[in-house]
Amino acid sequence: MAKKSIIEREKKRQRLVIKHLSKRYSLKMEMRKAESLQEKLEIQRKLQQLPRNSSPVRLRNRCLITGRSRGYFKDFGLSRHVLREMAHQGFLPGITKSSW
Repeated sequence: MAKKSIIEREKKRQRLVIKHLSKRYSLKMEMRKAESLQEKLEIQRKLQQLPRNSSPVRLRNRCLITGRSRGYFKDFGLSRHVLREMAHQGFLPGITKSSW
């Protein structure tokens, strides 16, 4: 189980990304349309003034139950440990243990 502080920090990042998404997108579109170097530098400065954690690149996928960041299955939103246990208990329809 991940520490509560790390899980809460990730939730805070998600809120910041959503909050600044439109502003960041509009600045990036302006950057593409800018022709002179001065305009691009000015837009880049505005981008840098946004909070660092508002960038989607800083998000990390985490398990919904344990908060584990490694071994994450995007289709289910779970880590490999939780996915295996839930599949064995029959909570995930269509998922079976492979054997050959």
